[in-house]
Amino acid sequence: MTIRTKITGAGMAFVLNAGLAMAQTPVATEVGQNGASTVTLHLQPFLSQEELATLRVVATDSSALSLFVPSGTGFAAMAASPDDGFVRDGAAVKSAQALADFPDAAAAAVAAIAACDALRVGSQACVLVLDVAPTP
Repeated sequence: MTIRTKITGAGMAFVLNAGLAMAQTPVATEVGQNGASTVTLHLQPFLSQEELATLRVVATDSSALSLFVPSGTGFAAMAASPDDGFVRDGAAVKSAQALADFPDAAAAAVAAIAACDALRVGSQACVLVLDVAPTP
């Protein structure tokens, strides 16, 4: 698998939060191919080394990715709160939400962020940490 790093704005997708459109802050990404999917890891500054390692396994291992995107089709996204994180004490954080089988990347991002925001404990809004798209 080849991984390249580039600066994006989480696709510069706009996400509705409390009725207001908010843009994600641009962060570095790692983009790679995993089978028939393009996987983008958003290198959010709050992610620990353990969290990054876990997300890289999903990005590079087809068995791990199949847990995230069971159907193997459609778009998927995972969001986490900067305050809550993604993994704490070796276990997944409840507010970190991964959702799959959406018709496009924007719908997946909006749904994952909304689901995460509904469950977060911290005050900071959720952001994308991973997204998956079918390879054209």
